[in-house]
Amino acid sequence: MCPGTFDPVTLGHLDIIARASRIFAEVIIAVTDGSFKKEPMFSTEERIGFVRQAARELELDNVRVEPLRELVTEHARQLGAHAIVKGLRAISDFDYEFQMAQINKHLAPELETVYLPASPRFSFISSSGVREVAAWGGDVEAWVPAHVARALRERSPRLASANSADTSGGTTE
Repeated sequence: MCPGTFDPVTLGHLDIIARASRIFAEVIIAVTDGSFKKEPMFSTEERIGFVRQAARELELDNVRVEPLRELVTEHARQLGAHAIVKGLRAISDFDYEFQMAQINKHLAPELETVYLPASPRFSFISSSGVREVAAWGGDVEAWVPAHVARALRERSPRLASANSADTSGGTTE
């Protein structure tokens, strides 16, 4: 099982998912409703749809995507999963993920955590960075699937206000 918020799913996430799908017979992408730290930009259903579409486009037939609305360990047990797959970009990711792995091991000793290092070309990409660049009208096409880039453009407040501005060239009174 590969849990996360995927807000939005990035090419880095998809690289980890594709690599995990070559290691395990089945990979379940568990998309969380959110976290206590932040409110997601996209709804759980939107994020599930983004990941499903990307998995289809990558022809990852052994990948299943579903919502996660409980403890990761409980969800993994219900699914019969034996491993939690996490991608690591940097040492800071490892610090956080190592702590989470220890908590999960305490809660479910039968589960293993498997870390996959980010591929170098994706090691700097984060969902929060993608959201930030998109919010300022920047191009994120190289970091997310095309359907996600379109959704980000539609959701970006800066782009939305620029699109709704008067483009007639005249003045308003």
